[in-house]
Parts: sequence; C-alpha cells; structure tokens
Amino acid sequence: MDAEQVTDKITADAKAQAEKIIQEAKAKNDAEQAAIDDQLSKYNTQTAEIARKAAEDEKAHILAAARMKIAKQYLAEKRSILDGVFEQALQKMRSLDDDRYKNLMAKRMIEAVETGDEEVILDNNEERIDHEFIKEVNRKLGPGFQGNLRLAASKADLGGAGFILRRGKVKTNISLAVLIDQARKDLEIELAKDLFDN
Repeated sequence: MDAEQVTDKITADAKAQAEKIIQEAKAKNDAEQAAIDDQLSKYNTQTAEIARKAAEDEKAHILAAARMKIAKQYLAEKRSILDGVFEQALQKMRSLDDDRYKNLMAKRMIEAVETGDEEVILDNNEERIDHEFIKEVNRKLGPGFQGNLRLAASKADLGGAGFILRRGKVKTNISLAVLIDQARKDLEIELAKDLFDN
C-alpha cells in the first residue's frame, strides 16, 4: 500500500469516526432536548395550575371583601334609619297626652318597685309626675308593699322625661331615654345576626 492509499484510508476512517461521533452527539442532544421539552411542559402545566388557583383565591377574596363591604353599608343604613326611628319614638313618647304618659310611667314604676319605699328622682324637665301621681301609684301598689314611694328633693338629667327609683345606693333608671336605648340594643343584636347570617 502506498502512501496515498494510507492517507486515503486514514482520511476515510477519520471521516467515518467523525460521522459516528456526530450521530452520537445528535442522538444525545435530541434525547436531552426531549427531556428538557418534557420538563418544560410539566413546568408550564404546574405554573398554569398555580396561576389558576391563585386567580380563584384572589377572586374569592375580592368577592368576600365586597360582600362584607355591602353588608356593612347595609347595616350602616339600617342603623341610620333606626336612629331616626328611635328619635321619633322618643319625641312621640315625650309628647304623649298627660293621661297616656302617666299611665305608661305608672306601669313602669309599679314594675320596677321592689320594696315600695323607694325614692323617686325625676328628670329636670319632668313636670307630669308629681305628689298626686306618687300617691296614686302608692295606692296601686296595694297591701303587699309598704306604699311609701316618695319624691326626692333633687332632680337629675335623664334626657327629658322619666324617673329613677332609688333605695339606698341602688338606682333603677326608668327614663324614656333608657327605655328607648334598651329597645335599640335588642334591635342591634338582631341587626348583627342579620349581618353575619348573610
């Protein structure tokens, strides 16, 4: 074999070896690319699922916040309406004719009496409850009580009408403002239930 044949053989063998290395590298590259594509596809699927869940959570959070805001506005509107209603109720109670007002106060006084010897402290502006009124209530208290209710020498600021029964250090406030306030508290409990039930 002459030198040219040896050179051709070496060149052919080198080309074959190079072609084999290129084919192996291409196969390895294709396998790695397929693995990367598979991982990328899984990553994209996971990312899309995370984004979908995050969007659902954000949507649920926004909706819950909106519902709470609407419920608070609804409650505030109800409170505003109640403020007006209770103010009107207080004005109507203050403007009752004398007979109806005295009947209401007598009933409330009789219900609040514990021993019958309490002192009656009137509101600064109370003009319809007097000694005659107290005498009548004492008669209605009957024999089970001492019937010794008496007007106090001093008055108090009770919001325009009503009285306090005092026996020693114990005081029972029967002013119109307190009666209205108690009714309001009962209704506000209902409003709170309404807010959190919805």
